[in-house]
Amino acid sequence: MDIQQIRNVGIIAHGGAGKTTLAEVLLFDAKATDRMGKVDDGSSNFDYDPEEIRRKITISTSFHHYVWDKVEVTLADTPGYINFEADTRSCLKVLDGAILVVNAVSGVEVQTEKMWSLARAADVPVIAFVSKMDRERADPAKAVEEITDILKVPAVAVQLPIGKESDFRGVIDLFRMKAMMYKGDTGEFTLQEIPADLAAEASSAREKLVESCAESDDALIEKYLEGTALTDEEIRVGFRAGVRAMRFLPVLYGSALRNIAIHPVLDLVNFALPDPSYRGEVEGTNPKKKVAEKRPIAANAPFSAQVFKTLADPYAGKLSIFKIFSGTLTPDMSPLNSSKDAVERIGQILRLEGKKQKGVGSASAGEIVAVAKFKETSTGDTLCDPKAPIVFERPVPLEAVISFAVRPKTRNDEDKLGSSLARMIEEDPTLRFRKDPQTNEFILAGMGETHVEVAVEKLKRVYGVEVELRTQKIAYLETLKGKAEAQGKHKKQTGGRGQYGDCWIRLEPQPRGKGFEYVDGIVGGSIPRQYIPAVEKGIVERMSKGVIAGYPVVDVKATVFDGSFHNVDSSEMAFKIAGSLAFKKAALAARPVLLEPIAEMEVVIPEENVGDIIGDLNGRRGRVQGVDALGKSQVVRCQVPLAEVLRYSSDLRSITSGRGQFTMKMSHYEEIPAAIAEKVISESKKEMGEEEEE
Repeated sequence: MDIQQIRNVGIIAHGGAGKTTLAEVLLFDAKATDRMGKVDDGSSNFDYDPEEIRRKITISTSFHHYVWDKVEVTLADTPGYINFEADTRSCLKVLDGAILVVNAVSGVEVQTEKMWSLARAADVPVIAFVSKMDRERADPAKAVEEITDILKVPAVAVQLPIGKESDFRGVIDLFRMKAMMYKGDTGEFTLQEIPADLAAEASSAREKLVESCAESDDALIEKYLEGTALTDEEIRVGFRAGVRAMRFLPVLYGSALRNIAIHPVLDLVNFALPDPSYRGEVEGTNPKKKVAEKRPIAANAPFSAQVFKTLADPYAGKLSIFKIFSGTLTPDMSPLNSSKDAVERIGQILRLEGKKQKGVGSASAGEIVAVAKFKETSTGDTLCDPKAPIVFERPVPLEAVISFAVRPKTRNDEDKLGSSLARMIEEDPTLRFRKDPQTNEFILAGMGETHVEVAVEKLKRVYGVEVELRTQKIAYLETLKGKAEAQGKHKKQTGGRGQYGDCWIRLEPQPRGKGFEYVDGIVGGSIPRQYIPAVEKGIVERMSKGVIAGYPVVDVKATVFDGSFHNVDSSEMAFKIAGSLAFKKAALAARPVLLEPIAEMEVVIPEENVGDIIGDLNGRRGRVQGVDALGKSQVVRCQVPLAEVLRYSSDLRSITSGRGQFTMKMSHYEEIPAAIAEKVISESKKEMGEEEEE
């Protein structure tokens, strides 16, 4: 396939703006499907996962393709909700263009701004589509104004809407200066003269369009400023250059649900968004020479590709989705996975069509395809010609923001839990799974409460593993605020050889984060050298069990400075027990306190919610570090005890009516206020008592 006839385009937006509906109507109008799938009735070609159908949202990027005017377009319908944003982020790295959908009713929302930022960071040219023009309270003028004000990019209309809300019936094409009048919901239109009442507005908008195109090229702007009219071809050249350099954001209007003004979107994708070769080359590392190496994006270069997404099926196996950067792939090839130095077999090359796949004979530079059942390959890996090895940089997964304890319902569920989640994490690297050594809980972490809930539902539906989601136990710590000395003496005579160990230790606090330090202060041989490490073992073992609430003790310096021994009865075990006894006595006398984990949070919210959010965070013992503007949103930066924000996502959703989002990471530990510490200690002792009874 000629690379210039390829487009890889993502549809990006705030959740609920109409991405999937636009994707469906693009397929339908391009005759790639014979009926228009719908999100509401579960017939979508893109949102086919049972959980997507139930929730009516996009959870994972899905792909389909169509041909329009001899151009092959691979369409990626990406998630718009923050819980699943990481998938959009990784897919943008391999896309060559994007359609940013802006809701005509809601305007630019939190995730609209985020998606634009992600596209810019990935250097992906964008065109904007103002959707839902037929809806009540549609305000296209406000939406375009917000694009300029909030996204900080000039919005340049390539159309003007004819009517709005229920009266929306077409658009004025500012390139051709003709009106496209649509007949009902059929998608059919006729070209007519511009309505007289819109002629002046259309002329003014056309002038702005021409000026923006001229500013994209030095020669054109010079000609324009001299007063010479630009030709249609010059306008098109300047327009394409402006879009690809992201100097402005072209704006289209339409109603995807009613199939009004969709053909111009198909045309603009072909004309304005670039083919994969526009980047010229990709950069990687030669794994043998360990030096940077560039590879031209061309079919006649050695084969190279990168896997950017993995789909796991318990029956069909693993489906690896990748973009070919250079060369050509055929089924009989055995490419090298240069990330893992392993050779893979191809078998069949697949083109994605929603939940289905279609086999193809070969694929070349610029195409996005898939292969099933790779043995070693996972997301982020590079595939290449063994004779021309190259490794592309692996994307770094985002950090999870929320964690839950998962409790398997049966022993069989527990046995399958680890392996099943490992396969799910291959699909979704933002999921994290571990066993907390302190609390002994299985911890599942993700990008939000909905993200984790969806993972648990899939765990049951796909892998047959049932778990209960619970609020995780907080990993508190203990430390000392004072100094103390104590004796630990273990003496036991049971007939025959007895047990004898005797030591004195001094405890003192260390700076936070310094950890444990053990000092041998024995002089004069009061404890033989071979038993001094045993004292340390006893201390460390006791530290792991805590002294006031059963949590590990940290940041302590322990010095063993005296003791006694028995020539026959002393042993390593006796001194280990003595060390443990001495530590417990000294620690209880050294003003032990509880430490709690403190999280660092950034909460992005509408301006009108700032007061409520700050008040809520203060009520959670949080400390607000600052408030920064981000478009028409505000970012509240704060530190807050982890125990207070375990289920924060649902509370934030309630306060902001779903318009808030947050990120969170562990920061440090701090001493717990005395009143709260008493409750934690009491609950811990009660729990330990119950465990002993069991």
